[in-house]
Amino acid sequence: MDRVAMTFTQLTIFAMLAEQKSFTVTAQRLQISQSAISHAIKGLEQDWSVTLFYRNHNEVELTESGIRLLVHVKEILNISNVLKQEISDIQGFHSGTLRIGSFGASSSNVLIPLILEKFSLKYPNIEVFIKEGTDKDITQWIHDRTIDVGFVVLPEERFDTFPVIEDIFVALIPKSYARSQQSAVRLDELVEHPFLMTSAGSQNHVTEMFRKANLSPKIKCYFSQILTIINMVNNGAGVSIVADMALNKELMTLFPNVQKLPLSPNIKRSISLAVKNKKQMSPITQAFIDIAQMV
Repeated sequence: MDRVAMTFTQLTIFAMLAEQKSFTVTAQRLQISQSAISHAIKGLEQDWSVTLFYRNHNEVELTESGIRLLVHVKEILNISNVLKQEISDIQGFHSGTLRIGSFGASSSNVLIPLILEKFSLKYPNIEVFIKEGTDKDITQWIHDRTIDVGFVVLPEERFDTFPVIEDIFVALIPKSYARSQQSAVRLDELVEHPFLMTSAGSQNHVTEMFRKANLSPKIKCYFSQILTIINMVNNGAGVSIVADMALNKELMTLFPNVQKLPLSPNIKRSISLAVKNKKQMSPITQAFIDIAQMV
C-alpha cells in the first residue's frame, strides 16, 4: 500500500505556506522555525511521492500537484476545526478561533466592531482573525475555506447566506459643482463628470448599476480606500458612488467641500454573512452569525 501518512501539523504548515508563499512569514505566523517548516513539507512530499512547491530561496510557489491537493487539505483542516469547536461548545466555548472575511469600510469599520463588541463579551476566549479584501477576495476565501465566514452582498448563489442589514448607495459630489445643490442625483448626471471608482467592496455593484442603465462613467482613477475617495472629491477631482453605511457624520465633517446625495432612483444593497456549507460550519461561526443578525 502506498504511504499517505500525515499529521494535522504538517497539513497546517502546508496550507499556511501555500497562502504566505514565504518560509519566513509562515514561521512567524506559526511561531516555529523555518527548518521545522522545511522538514514538514519534505515529509509530506516523501510520503505522497509528489512535489508540492517550487522553491526559490525563501519564496515558494505551488506546483500543479500542490494546487490540487491544497483543496482537500483545507477541507480536512476545516473538519478538524469544526471538531475542535464542537468539543469547545460542549465545554462552554472555552477556546477556539474564528476567521472572518471583511470587505470595505461598511463591514470593517461599521458592522464588525458592533458585532464583535457583543460577541467578545459572550465568548471572551475565542480568538478572532479579520482578513480584509475585495468582495471577489471574500468569495474566493470562503470557497477555499481560508475564512470561516465572510461578508458578501446579495444575491450570492454559491454559498449559504444569512442576511444582516440593508444599505443604500449615495453619490459624493464636490460642493463647487452645481449638482451638489440638488436633492438627489441620477446616474446619467454623474457620467458628465470625472468619476472616482472604488476598487474595494462596492466596485462590482457600482459597475453593474451603470451597466444596467447603459451608461459608461468617465473613470479617472480607482481607489481602494474610501478616505482617499472622499478627499479627492473634497479637492474637486470628480464624483463618486459609495455605500452610505461607510459614511458617518463625524467622518463627513472632516471634508466640508463634499456633498452626499441619494441616487434617483434609490439603489439598495443587502449585506449578508456567507459560509461555504452551513451544515459544516462550526458552533462558533453559528454563534457569530446569530449575534450579527441581532445587532
